[in-house]
Amino acid sequence: MAGLNLDLSGKTALVTGSTAGIGRAIAAGLAAQDAHVVINGRSRKRVDEAIAAIRMEQPSANLAGAVADLATVVGAESIVEQFPNIDVLVNNVGIFEPKPFLEISDEDWRLFLDLNFMSGVRLSRAYLPGMIERAWGRIVFISSESGVQIPPEMVHYGVTKAAQIALARGIAEAVAGTGVTVNSVLPGPTRSEGVGAFVAQLAVQQGLSEREMEKQFFETARPSSLIKRFADVGEVANLVVYVCSPAASATTGAALRVDGGIVRGIP
Repeated sequence: MAGLNLDLSGKTALVTGSTAGIGRAIAAGLAAQDAHVVINGRSRKRVDEAIAAIRMEQPSANLAGAVADLATVVGAESIVEQFPNIDVLVNNVGIFEPKPFLEISDEDWRLFLDLNFMSGVRLSRAYLPGMIERAWGRIVFISSESGVQIPPEMVHYGVTKAAQIALARGIAEAVAGTGVTVNSVLPGPTRSEGVGAFVAQLAVQQGLSEREMEKQFFETARPSSLIKRFADVGEVANLVVYVCSPAASATTGAALRVDGGIVRGIP
């Protein structure tokens, strides 16, 4: 049996929203497999800091930066202009915000849909022709278990994540037999920069330690979790790197969970 081939040398990867958290961990993981990785964020400072952080651990990492707001058409176009040939596209950029459904405005809906969903539509549409021509490509949408179990405290977020799962499957069907794979990855609660700050804020509000707050969260908000803790960003990145690699050539059209067992049922 052939060995596990994760080598991405000679491939160029774009990870959107990769200045921190899961995105940066994915970018670092792809760089470790010798991909040329494009780091994306909305400010030059954040992009440069992310590149410096990855290079601290991987001095020879082949990295580039792309500053763009992917909630806009102009932002997507500017990245495609700078980097016209992408072999691996990881649609990771996104936002979340707990808010009661009745308080979610049209403007909120537009922002969540534009950034979490339409950014991936625009970039996938731009890069697919080149992938098909080269008969090799990887597109991964970083969705969420919230796309399967819509959280009542942030319905708008869950809807965008469900849309990503549907989009990934639809594109995979559309490119059948081309050598391009398209998948969604569904993390569960993960200790990213944003989630860490959110948990710390809740802990202060409730007079608890962060450890106590985490325990309470999994007892009340996500009781079906089997690991009873936040995942580490590296645990999510490990699955994404595999899906982007040559080893995952038969994995396409799938919604792959790295959710700590939160989603019950088969599949």
